[in-house]
Amino acid sequence: MLHYLKYRSSFHATLEWIAPWFDLSPRELVTMVRRHPYGDLFSQAWWGSWHVITYVLIPVLVLKLVLKDRLRDMGLGLGSLSRHWGWYVLLASPILVFVVLASYRPDFVNYYPFYRQAHLSWMDLLLWEAIYLLQFVCLEFFFRGFFIHALRPAMGVNAVFVMCVPYLMIHFPKPWLEATGAILFGLFLGVLSMRSRSIWGGVGVHLAIAAGMDIAALIQGPGLPKTLLRF
Repeated sequence: MLHYLKYRSSFHATLEWIAPWFDLSPRELVTMVRRHPYGDLFSQAWWGSWHVITYVLIPVLVLKLVLKDRLRDMGLGLGSLSRHWGWYVLLASPILVFVVLASYRPDFVNYYPFYRQAHLSWMDLLLWEAIYLLQFVCLEFFFRGFFIHALRPAMGVNAVFVMCVPYLMIHFPKPWLEATGAILFGLFLGVLSMRSRSIWGGVGVHLAIAAGMDIAALIQGPGLPKTLLRF
């Protein structure tokens, strides 16, 4: 569902559907949104909202109404994170070094950030990062929280390997190095989540890497924002 509904085409289709509510034709509303200074950010917010719905709201309903499990058992607590933080640092550090090196490649600069107007102002960048980083929190809850800990009673450690398959699949559209690295990355984070009983170490790693990639691409490309507001 996520990989159909999150795209801009679905956003525009929804705008066309609701256009009569505002006494506008479908084309008028779509054109109005496209021409809005933050039209692209609206599209990114649509993209982010479907991650919240798919990765958080639906699993929470399944937990509460079907499995009758507690949310705190899905890795939302700190667990034994304090005993495993070094492994998260060990995982993130070489990746961040690689991010810096990769930022010198034109294909990297042309790919990140996904919101192409992030460099126009700090407001643009901060709003985008809020959307972008939130979806990583949702992703970690789904894959390293709900997926692993809901399957753990029945499958034990094998829940980690089951989780890695769909996690790899969502990386297929990404650059090939990121897609192939998702295998070991997902496996490592899955094992750590199972041992620490917490998703927050993985959240921290993901946020650091994701924000680092955007910042590195901006520095090597159009540059960091120079003003607080665009206007």
